[in-house]
Parts: sequence; structure tokens; C-alpha cells
Amino acid sequence: MPASHARNVALTPQLSRFVDELVAAGTYNNASEVVRDGLRELQRRKHADQLTEIRARIGAGLDQLDRGEGRSGEPAAVLGGILEEAKLRHRDR
Repeated sequence: MPASHARNVALTPQLSRFVDELVAAGTYNNASEVVRDGLRELQRRKHADQLTEIRARIGAGLDQLDRGEGRSGEPAAVLGGILEEAKLRHRDR
């Protein structure tokens, strides 16, 4: 695979040896494959963390509804208010 966005990366001696070991063992054909696979794993973990957060928020919302803490009104207006509150909280971080 030709490099479309070549990067130079500095590794610690330990990480460099680890990359060399993976290539020598035949697990990967070259160092670029090792780095790409590592970055894909970081992406996967980030997406998994985001999904966990979304599930937790949905669970918290369902718990609030179970306690009678829901909001009533026209769905579009309620959702608009919730989105506006979220924007304000995000801006204030």
C-alpha cells in the first residue's frame, strides 16, 4: 500500500523493539502495518467508549422517566429545549 500521508514517528527504544519483534515474527510485514493496526485499535476503543457513554446517558434518562422526572409538551419543543441546554453546557465546559 503506497503511503498517501507519510509521517515520521519517534518511538521509545522499547516500542521500537516491540515493532521489530512483531515484524520478525511475521505478524506484520513492516513497521507501517504495526502502527496502522495500533491506530485502528485506538479508533475502535474511542468508538467503544463513546458508545458506552451514550448507553449510560440513555439508561440515566430511562431511570429519570421511571421516577416521573420526564418532560411533557410538544415533542419538537421539548427536544429543542433539551438540545439548547446541551449546547449551553458544552459551551460552558
